[in-house]
Amino acid sequence: MRYSSPELIERLACEYVLGTLQGGARRRFVRLLADRADVRMAVSAWEIRLAPLANSIATVEPKAQVWQAIAAQTQPKSRVNQVSAWSWLRPASWGLGGIAAGVALSAAVLVTAPTLFFTADQLAMRSGEKLPQSYVGVLTDAQGNGRLLVSSLRHGKTVTLKVIGQGDLGKQAAPLQLWALPPADVNGGKPFLLAQVPVKGSSSAMLPDTSEKLLSKVSKLSVTQINTAQPGTPGEVILTGNCAKLW
Repeated sequence: MRYSSPELIERLACEYVLGTLQGGARRRFVRLLADRADVRMAVSAWEIRLAPLANSIATVEPKAQVWQAIAAQTQPKSRVNQVSAWSWLRPASWGLGGIAAGVALSAAVLVTAPTLFFTADQLAMRSGEKLPQSYVGVLTDAQGNGRLLVSSLRHGKTVTLKVIGQGDLGKQAAPLQLWALPPADVNGGKPFLLAQVPVKGSSSAMLPDTSEKLLSKVSKLSVTQINTAQPGTPGEVILTGNCAKLW
């Protein structure tokens, strides 16, 4: 399955946060979380969006029979009457009241103890303290207007591109490509292709290697039209910008 569609990432992030994403699909999505900043940001956005559910669900105390049934299945007989206040989280003999209470408590924990759900980088991104180690670039047009945001985690193998500013890039006659421009002492200064560039919105693309290996010595990026006369080389330059290390 290809994970370049922002709509697909949004749907999977929502299901992941709700807990309905299961099996192999969930395992694949967890691997994406470790590699892609855009996926982590989508998950964080859904976690923030769904957290207020705690305020909309009335707390319902499970019946005494529910506590007893849980204790009977999870604890030795000598401890049946010493049920922990958290035991009801085990999915045994739940009534609707127990389910509602479980949803409410889970959402409340999400708000009060976010470190149980978020990575340190996700918390930092939400609080504005810092961003994860990444390579980033803002490419501008001939007038100096920012038109394309490029980002990739330091050890990730994907790059995310987002068109910014007024309008889209659709006026160009030929498809657009993102190129890395290494210094002269790296591979003879020969540019290498990173990704196709969307004319609007955002997209993600796989890289042939990690960003660290590809971009550690690259300081310049450019967007060009595809060169039909000489494939594999940059065409007419449309946007240019610096490639910066965010750490």
